[in-house]
Amino acid sequence: MTAVIILVAIAVVLIVFIIALYNKLVKLRNMVDNAWAQIDVQLQRRLDLIPNVVETVKGYAQHESTTLDAVRLARLWRAQALPRAAWEPTTTLPRLSKACSRWPKPIPT
Repeated sequence: MTAVIILVAIAVVLIVFIIALYNKLVKLRNMVDNAWAQIDVQLQRRLDLIPNVVETVKGYAQHESTTLDAVRLARLWRAQALPRAAWEPTTTLPRLSKACSRWPKPIPT
């Protein structure tokens, strides 16, 4: 009689262990599925933001193009307004060497 009770107790403990193990495995599988779903959500959010980034870059490129055109026009007007000798390197170099000659001499160590 005690042998039967011991066998039934072992069987019950074994069944409870198997059920607990199965439930833990199901829980872990659900956690993995949830983690992959979160990754999919983040990738979809990133994919949804790409058109916004493209529009921002287009707007910035338009601004840069406008600024570059303004700089080109300003340089052209400046070049046409000044006499040619004012912006040639031959007249700039003597002024640069005069400025460099006034630079303090290094102290020997």
